[in-house]
Amino acid sequence: MTLSMAYAGAAYVLRCIVDIDVAINAGFYRSVRMVAPEGTVVNCTPPAPVVGGWETHTRMVDVMFKALSPAIPDKVPAGTKAMICHAGFGGVDPRSGEFYCFLETLGGGYGGRIASDGPDAVQAHGQNTENAPIEETEMSYPVRITRYELVDDSEGPGEFRGGLGLRRDYEFLDHEASFTVLSDRDRWGPWGLFGGEAGQRASYILNPDGEAEELGSKVTVPLKPGDVVSYRTCGGGGYGRPSERDPERVLQDVREGKVSAERAAEVYRVAINTGTWTVDETRTAGLRST
Repeated sequence: MTLSMAYAGAAYVLRCIVDIDVAINAGFYRSVRMVAPEGTVVNCTPPAPVVGGWETHTRMVDVMFKALSPAIPDKVPAGTKAMICHAGFGGVDPRSGEFYCFLETLGGGYGGRIASDGPDAVQAHGQNTENAPIEETEMSYPVRITRYELVDDSEGPGEFRGGLGLRRDYEFLDHEASFTVLSDRDRWGPWGLFGGEAGQRASYILNPDGEAEELGSKVTVPLKPGDVVSYRTCGGGGYGRPSERDPERVLQDVREGKVSAERAAEVYRVAINTGTWTVDETRTAGLRST
């Protein structure tokens, strides 16, 4: 990424951790020394390609928060989505015969915090972008969005869990196209803090309901009519030990379909009566005593 992006990431972190009444102006930044040697990943120079610089930017922010966590645990989140998550495709629209191209960014799970869960399926770390509405996309481009939903059990477990990732599937009905994945987090999910566990990693899958092929996070693939590309973004990391999560919060997650009853028992040590939607306090006490 460029030096300006590195400065922007550092500025974002500083804004998040200082008191809200501290003025953010030139005087504030003069008191901060930033080290970013030329030619490094945080200060690329020509002819280095930087089209994916946002991926590096958001990960740098996440790493800075993690580095600060021992000193200010009350002001930083667990690991977040920390990727811009580009989904781009193009081809010739069979309706008009004209070339088209499309690009959007997708949300994922935010990390748990000292007193609250991470939000589900959001952008993170200064991205300030939104995905395109399904109706507009299908009207303007020869593609069908067949699934758009939260990914259950994708959260990083914790006393305050990470947010859930999302799934969004693109189906190409009647023409050839090319699809570019420019993203990250497909090897390791966002880390947990202070006993919290990592969120589920992201995955990018070609034809998930057929001969499924997992794609890399930085790849361009040709598509034929009928192909589907499925994005499953990562969940945020958890904050604090899962076994210390309020059982009523676990119950709410199970009722909303965000966490399975099996996961509630295995990871959070909370037994749920799904017939009555209540916490089995006796079984829960037994689970949490072992």
